[in-house]
Amino acid sequence: VGRAALALKGLDLADPALDTQDFGSWLADHGQSARAIEALWDLVGVATLNAVAGDASLGLAAMVFKTGLLSDPGAADIGWAHVPLGELHDRLARRALDSAGVRTEVRSRVTSVSAMENGGWGVEVPGERIETDAVVLAVPQREAYELLPPGALDAPERLLGIGTAPILNVHVVYDRKVLARPFFAALGTPVQWVFDRTHASGLRSGQYLALSQSAAQDDIDLPVAQLRARYVPELERLIPGTRGAVIEDFFVTRERTATFAPTPGVGRLRPGARTKAPGLYLAGAWTATGWPATMESAVRSGVSAADAALRALGRPRPSRLFAFEEAA
Repeated sequence: VGRAALALKGLDLADPALDTQDFGSWLADHGQSARAIEALWDLVGVATLNAVAGDASLGLAAMVFKTGLLSDPGAADIGWAHVPLGELHDRLARRALDSAGVRTEVRSRVTSVSAMENGGWGVEVPGERIETDAVVLAVPQREAYELLPPGALDAPERLLGIGTAPILNVHVVYDRKVLARPFFAALGTPVQWVFDRTHASGLRSGQYLALSQSAAQDDIDLPVAQLRARYVPELERLIPGTRGAVIEDFFVTRERTATFAPTPGVGRLRPGARTKAPGLYLAGAWTATGWPATMESAVRSGVSAADAALRALGRPRPSRLFAFEEAA
């Protein structure tokens, strides 16, 4: 591991050649065994990249490990939310937007975005046409391709070349406490990361465990019964306390297009925040942030798009700035 870590520190993240090579081959070339890849590089990489090393761009993998492990003594510290992420990303953000007088529409599908003759943009939503000074288009890449007006990007078809990767979450509610830790990662098993979600879910008795399964191409479409037969015995093997416990609920949630796929070559397909259409900007973890499909990437893309829009408008705060996204 030390040999590969030292080599990673020497890579230049700005080198576009890194994006053309897969991480797995690079690791093998630097003395990493299959066991080492499973025990460290994929343990971290699958969770952050949503791909195994052999399917991931060396450029994105190097960014993750240089930033997340090698940049600072505390870089690899792990934190986790004690409340549902919606509490952090939705409720608190909504409160700030409401206090600023921002109009927020949810479950409102945009059908078209078009430039107006006198400048600005017309955004069509069911039953209404919204005229705006600027638009931040923060939808997934395929939906962005459908909504972009002609000429906004030089090669809009590149967006269709950005693939997607799934995440599967397996939820198991036991009739008693079976796990003392708040979370753990597992090796030598299909189970990846397990989190205690009891308190965050509001459950008053028993224990609620959630398995977060990234790069879940093999499992994403399996019936619930098959997933139960696959994962419950693994939990019994990993957590002794589950062996006498009763499962009160078992269900799965599937995100078939959870993230963009970080495949080699994806870097040249990711557009920046600015388009060639004045007043139209792109945001999303899949845009050219330099990061994989993480929350950090999404936030950075939003900041870049908003900054570009504000500068173009020539004022610190726009009178009419309309941003929309497609809810998961």
